[in-house]
Amino acid sequence: MASKKSGALYERARKKIPGGVNSPVRAWRAVGGEPRFIERGGGSRLYDADGKEYLDYVCSWGPLILGHAPPPVIGALKRTLEGGTSFGAPTAREVELAERVGERFPSIEKLRLVSSGTEASMSAIRLARAASGRTKIVKFDGCYHGHSDGLLARAGSGVATLALPDSAGVPPSFAAETIVAEFNDTVGLERLFAERGGSIAAAIVEPICGNMGVIPPAPGFLSALSDLTARHGGLLIFDEVITGFRVARGGAQELFNIRPDLTCLGKILGGGLPLGAFGGKAAIMDLLAPEGPVYQAGTLSGNPLAVAAGLATLEELSRPGVYEELEAKGKALQEGFETVLRRYNIAGAVNRRASMLTLFFGAAAVRSVEEARRSDTARFARFFHGLLDRGIYWPPSQFEAAFLSLSHSAADIEATVAAFEEWAREEAKG
Repeated sequence: MASKKSGALYERARKKIPGGVNSPVRAWRAVGGEPRFIERGGGSRLYDADGKEYLDYVCSWGPLILGHAPPPVIGALKRTLEGGTSFGAPTAREVELAERVGERFPSIEKLRLVSSGTEASMSAIRLARAASGRTKIVKFDGCYHGHSDGLLARAGSGVATLALPDSAGVPPSFAAETIVAEFNDTVGLERLFAERGGSIAAAIVEPICGNMGVIPPAPGFLSALSDLTARHGGLLIFDEVITGFRVARGGAQELFNIRPDLTCLGKILGGGLPLGAFGGKAAIMDLLAPEGPVYQAGTLSGNPLAVAAGLATLEELSRPGVYEELEAKGKALQEGFETVLRRYNIAGAVNRRASMLTLFFGAAAVRSVEEARRSDTARFARFFHGLLDRGIYWPPSQFEAAFLSLSHSAADIEATVAAFEEWAREEAKG
């Protein structure tokens, strides 16, 4: 059902904003239709410009692990706002946030706050090149690390959604510094490092992929990557912009017991406000200016409001049983979807880790970006609109993760499974 006010806003937006949106996947090109313009959110709900209510599984693409407008974060923002929004000078809360992150991520001995995940990844790579004295970076097909030039080689997420293997405007010489490997292909990885290991500054990876849909690492893959980078004198960078604070208190590196040399963080770190960070071994981080020769700066880095929201969010995530609760909710949604797929004989797979998951159609299992790309995206588009019509706001792309929050209730999950079953019943009838 069309949204009249959203439609009018979209027409206005397209006259002044490229594509009518400020980030491509928001345009719904992968699923068709016109995007909903959102006016407000509360808990697990969103409300669009026409006042329609939705159960939200986008959660601002991952940051809102507490849900929309959680009182502890809103309270922290109000208190901070009264004292000013930005100073361009150090604040005590920046130090506190760095300490809190270090407690959760032992691999992060020092960190630098920035304003986005893109900035974190870009800066971590510059630092890795300086530390190693090399220029080549290994990334994995389908992994997305932001839109900096050198990392838009066979990226995932919005790039995959738009069927663009690369981006216009990226000089070939920049892309030539990036080596693209296959995620979960340990044999191919060993061959790559045997041939080119001496030129590789670092390998950057989403330890659990969230930008080709959720794809967990195969057993032993991350350990092999860690061993290979260390053996050949390169660095290992974990992009935990999505997984940091979501899949475990200490991110994916806690789950898999691996200590990367550098880590990129974002999303949950800012509690719904723009904030990112990169950090790692002190000897590497001290190469940053003003201590060392690697320049990196940002006017709004460590913004007081973003830091306050991040601290309030991390405090809530310190409560006992939080991650067990998120795991239980994720498992309930996964099992509910799988039951419906079996009941109506619809080919599909639910990939999940903790509170992030993706539903793929047309495949019994999805373990690689190639298998993800072969999934039935046309059926996914029908699924998206089927849920939307029933008040469920799902990510408008096959290649994005859906997220649960602590605000999602058991009744919310039951309602979502019931909506999926209604759609599946109609879909099975053809």
